[in-house]
Amino acid sequence: MPLPSKETASVLLQEHVKDDYQRHHALMVATAMEGYATHFGEDPLLWHVTGLLHDLDYEEHPDAHPAPSLQWFKDWGYPADLIHAVEAHAHGYHGFTTLPQTKLAAALVACDELTGIFYAYRKMNPVPYGQMKPASIKKKFKDAAFAAKVDRATIQMGCEELGVALDDHIANLVRFFASLA
Repeated sequence: MPLPSKETASVLLQEHVKDDYQRHHALMVATAMEGYATHFGEDPLLWHVTGLLHDLDYEEHPDAHPAPSLQWFKDWGYPADLIHAVEAHAHGYHGFTTLPQTKLAAALVACDELTGIFYAYRKMNPVPYGQMKPASIKKKFKDAAFAAKVDRATIQMGCEELGVALDDHIANLVRFFASLA
């Protein structure tokens, strides 16, 4: 199976992910990734699908994530870049040691955890993502007690690998999220 369409990827997500937060998280990451694809002149479909499916197995196999989905992606003939990015986003978890070697992988690492801060901020201050002030998100990023489970070091590593300063990264996500409800 070649890279799926957005619609097919969405169906896969619905089949494997039942939790509303996890589905929303996947959409946030996909939106951020597609924004970066456009920003860097890369393939928006590949980047969107990578973001949408990066946690496909998390709900069903939390203690092995992302090993099952990596095998599924290989079996389905998905691109090596997508597989590498999903593997790299798990760096430091469940024995995964792969570091991001591509812009796609670096973007996934930079975006994945940061969406948790955006989500938590919105729960506290219900303003549309695209209207959030980057300085407010940065302030919450610096507050380790806020969204305490978010791995800030991973976000920083992703930004460094992507070649985007954290302040610019946050501002980019605010801009990319303008279309999210």
